[in-house]
Amino acid sequence: MNIPSREELGKILKDSKKIAVVGLSDNKDRTSYLVSEAMQKAGYEIIPVNPNVKEVLGVPAVASLTDIKEHVDIVNVFRRSEHLVDVAKEFLEIDADVFWSQLGVVNQEAYNLLVSKGYKPVMDRCIKVEHALTK
Repeated sequence: MNIPSREELGKILKDSKKIAVVGLSDNKDRTSYLVSEAMQKAGYEIIPVNPNVKEVLGVPAVASLTDIKEHVDIVNVFRRSEHLVDVAKEFLEIDADVFWSQLGVVNQEAYNLLVSKGYKPVMDRCIKVEHALTK
């Protein structure tokens, strides 16, 4: 699995404005909430993607990536590794640039699928940590 370099991750984050967060919880103690809140405070537009919540961080949630009609720069995934293939397939149906799964979230089949379609996925990296390291 070839993960982009720190310099490449920095460029992705610098060039991006809108992040769809799959699995974003409305529980303020969950990592997905804390990371997304930090990215929102850093100036990114957050789109919560979770069929089980109505709103997170003051933004209405959508049930799936395919419910998003505007361009998305990064799809940041907070789901267990076994769900990544399904999320990757949904990712391929929308207008998004980067597939990014959080620390500890890796799936070789999803990675291979995305690479075969010309994407350079980021897996097993915390977007908040990378943002702090590449500022």
